[in-house]
Amino acid sequence: MGDIPETGGRSVAATKTAFAIIEELERLGGAGVTELATELDLAKGTVHKHLSTLREIDYVYKREGTYRLSVGFLGLGVAARSELDVAGLVDRPLRKLVETTDETANLMVPEHGYGVYAKQVIPEGTEPPPAREGGRVPLHATAGGKSILAYLSREARERVFDYRDLDPMTENTITDRERLHAELQRVHDKRIAHDRGEHVAGWHCIARPITNDDGDPVGAISVTGPADRIREKVSSADIPSFLASTTDSIQSRFRSREGSA
Repeated sequence: MGDIPETGGRSVAATKTAFAIIEELERLGGAGVTELATELDLAKGTVHKHLSTLREIDYVYKREGTYRLSVGFLGLGVAARSELDVAGLVDRPLRKLVETTDETANLMVPEHGYGVYAKQVIPEGTEPPPAREGGRVPLHATAGGKSILAYLSREARERVFDYRDLDPMTENTITDRERLHAELQRVHDKRIAHDRGEHVAGWHCIARPITNDDGDPVGAISVTGPADRIREKVSSADIPSFLASTTDSIQSRFRSREGSA
């Protein structure tokens, strides 16, 4: 399920450090050596050497003492997304879903025990959601993630839980395994999942899974927005119905392409 690596294998510490710095630069939106060293509990010299190397190979740039990620990462991200068969099928459906709901629409895919927002369309003039395109989020705390988990076997789910843990993101996050399994069974039966402030307080999300011919999850389509607005639209604007028709259309096209491959 999204290539969860075996634990206890051989790894290179320097590579882990470099990517810890890269991810911290992304989280902070840019930082200096001292701030990075403090946040990551690393020696300033270690941080400086890694930043100098990343700058030399054009993946980091420095302006007025602040290091930032360069657009060199953009090409890698686009290339990675192009490997996802489902990603090429969602542009028009996501835009139409945004037009009918006036809320942010997303494609989430599973990878390494996370959910990754591979595509996202945000309506003009609305507040962007906390999780942006390209962001990785916990599967157990998000509607898209629960849609994906619900169509895994119990054994596969347990592997995800063991690898990523069920950390609480808010006071609403489900962290008890048996309670979460029961929730996922309801998601499977109804083919719809909800995140009621479980990932970020004050934000709600509704999602449905995309599955292949074998019933395995390949992704999820979700609609997200501020809690009060989503609650109102669930009843007045029938978001679940719009979401169902969008997801069914994408899934049908995905399975047709898969069958002809």
